Amino acid sequence: MDADKQRIWEIDALRGLAIVLMIFFHLLVDLNDFFAYPVPYYALPWMAVGKASAILFMLISGVSCSLSRSNIRRGVKVFLYGMVVTVATYFFVRELYIRFGILHFLGSAMVIWGALDRMIRPDRVKRAILYLCSPVLIVLGYFFNQMRVESPYLYPLGLMAPGFATYDYYPLIPWLGVFFAGVAIGKLCYSRGSRAGDAGRLPQPAAGMVRCLTAMGRRSLFIYIVHQPVLLAILYLLLVLPGVLLR
Repeated sequence: MDADKQRIWEIDALRGLAIVLMIFFHLLVDLNDFFAYPVPYYALPWMAVGKASAILFMLISGVSCSLSRSNIRRGVKVFLYGMVVTVATYFFVRELYIRFGILHFLGSAMVIWGALDRMIRPDRVKRAILYLCSPVLIVLGYFFNQMRVESPYLYPLGLMAPGFATYDYYPLIPWLGVFFAGVAIGKLCYSRGSRAGDAGRLPQPAAGMVRCLTAMGRRSLFIYIVHQPVLLAILYLLLVLPGVLLR
């Protein structure tokens, strides 16, 4: 069975939907922050689009990790891509450079779950940990968000020092709770790489939109890495360059 047939198409399609939401939200951010178009992306309903994208990424990543045996290796890879984003944003937007964004979080969450999955053998114990920790971490994140600490190095846990500011911030607490919810969903709905209680796989819809989302979902990491430079280049060509040429 080739790699495409082994994939579960609805997971890729949902990941592709998250990519579309993310690109749309970042388009609004770029218009406001870099091209002086007044778009209140930090308020509803636009902020909800950005959060929906991130939460969908976390849930789907958790589902995928419930089916994978190489989570630590994959997590390290994703985290290193996050560090590339950190270095790039440090040079371009130093005041708000990304220190622990969605890639840092997802990479760390994959490593954490990969380690737990190796250390804990009984599946019922794993499920109990997921069901318990997921809501506890989400609630704990609410209290962490109200606190300020003196140390400037606790931000990966969700504890911020006064004046902490960054473009993209998804700390382990509370968001690890969302990721764990995704792992729990994966263990509940899928068994041995297929739907629980289903001998086969659902046929992929022939609709072009679903196929497009599925294709995007299979290349989500690459799209995430390149989408911002591409967006900025397109906006420059459309909004700035014509004015420069007409001067």
